[in-house]
Amino acid sequence: MQKGVVSIQEVIEKNLSKVFKKPIYVVGCGRTDAEVHSSQYFLHFENTEPWEFDLVFRLNKMLPPDIAVFDVIPVDSEAHARFGATKRTYDYYIHTYKDPFLRNISTLYTEHKLDIPKMAEAVRMLEKYEDFKAFCITPDAHSTTICKISSAALFTNKEGDRIRFQITSNRFLRGMIRIIVGKLLQIGSGEMKLEEFEELLITKITPPKFDVAHPQGLFLSEIKYPFLDIPPRSSFALHQNTDWIKI
Repeated sequence: MQKGVVSIQEVIEKNLSKVFKKPIYVVGCGRTDAEVHSSQYFLHFENTEPWEFDLVFRLNKMLPPDIAVFDVIPVDSEAHARFGATKRTYDYYIHTYKDPFLRNISTLYTEHKLDIPKMAEAVRMLEKYEDFKAFCITPDAHSTTICKISSAALFTNKEGDRIRFQITSNRFLRGMIRIIVGKLLQIGSGEMKLEEFEELLITKITPPKFDVAHPQGLFLSEIKYPFLDIPPRSSFALHQNTDWIKI
């Protein structure tokens, strides 16, 4: 919920409350910045009264076009959308040519000579380290800056004008992925050396200033739970129309 602006949580809670004719409050698996997307997302709410109607159908009729409900799944009272998640995967999409169809789902960087192999080298470094204090906007707001990254990879299309960065971890810090992408772009353009990037991971010193990548290229794309493992249902155009090559 955000004061003075409409949020996805507010819209969903209002419509759930209308359906059940009582206040319903939801807990999401995490929060995203404005203009960041989720192609898979889980939330939970408590309701002990059974219903005999199709809740998925009813909600989707009520919700705006940019919010879709795929499933409603009964879980036990101990299940928690946020604290129960064991892995989260994010994808960040970049295109280097102006395309109106990509403007809201990928970030335009008109740098046509990015050194993609060097960017991939930096990505591979991420799995070697656990403390990402140097890649957090507000490190002191977190009880720990340890993140256990299980995979990190860089992909491109055969033309080299589309890039996809994918990262999976048990948790992420505020601004962490967009900060990493900002550094990767600096490496690709020659503004930063690989040694400087690794120095941040080693020293864990938060820089006085961040070059944070734009939000619209970032997608929360998959969540894993010990009690629930559902493949993402949304296969949007960025995946469908691109043959991604891992670098």
